[in-house]
Amino acid sequence: MSTKGRGRPRTYDSDAALGAALEVFWERGFAATSLDDISAATGMARPSLYAAFGNKKSIYRKSIDKFNREFLGQLEAVLFAGTGIENDLVNFYLAALPTYRSGDRVARGCPVICTATVEAAVDDTIQGDLAAAFDHIDGALVARFEQAQADGELPGSAVPSRLGMLAAALLHSLAVRMRVRQKGFQAEQFVRASVGEILKT
Repeated sequence: MSTKGRGRPRTYDSDAALGAALEVFWERGFAATSLDDISAATGMARPSLYAAFGNKKSIYRKSIDKFNREFLGQLEAVLFAGTGIENDLVNFYLAALPTYRSGDRVARGCPVICTATVEAAVDDTIQGDLAAAFDHIDGALVARFEQAQADGELPGSAVPSRLGMLAAALLHSLAVRMRVRQKGFQAEQFVRASVGEILKT
């Protein structure tokens, strides 16, 4: 008597699944997102989600990590384009705007800054993830200012570490302001004026 095989397991695209999960977290936040929401967005049953990515927190952290690697990689390429410190900085922020403006109903800002900051207050692991992301941004900006100083674009009295944190704070502010949709806020003008002020510091 012959027996039927169990058949091949369903395959899934890990990057696509994490991207779909991120969309839900980005829209609703971590706490308001359920595994059923993630299951519906990814097309994966809950047991498959657990097997592939772990629990909800694990899915969240992996989706945020994927976003950070891709998004920050794109921004760093612009930051170190070599068109001059002012142009590179302006283009760095402008490159972030399409992502911050994305969303069918509202501009969603940054999925990391606009969701992880809430969870960081009560979850040490997510707090550590967020701190690492901030450190990464700070480090890239400090390195760019150090390069500009070495090239003679900044005076010897400039302090790259201070400028890097100011420049990072501008990115954080831009991410939040885009989500808030502050009336009358003009992102491009805000960026250009702020970069000018940072470089005067």
